[in-house]
Amino acid sequence: MNARLNVFTSPVAAKAWKHIIAAGQALGDSTLPAATRELVMLRASQINGCAGCIDMHTKDATAAGESAVRLHLVAA
Repeated sequence: MNARLNVFTSPVAAKAWKHIIAAGQALGDSTLPAATRELVMLRASQINGCAGCIDMHTKDATAAGESAVRLHLVAA
């Protein structure tokens, strides 16, 4: 299994995390619907391999009204 970035122990990962947070804030300030923003963040979480983030963004997208079909197909 490959090691993942640990934002608590790696200075490089901590720096990257700051950019990820900034991107999320920029999305929050945009006119994109909340459900679409969550799909974007869900896909990024899938690419990054972060199970906790995938879980969170799936739940947030569902709460924002996203359909199950689109949630299942976001990685396609």
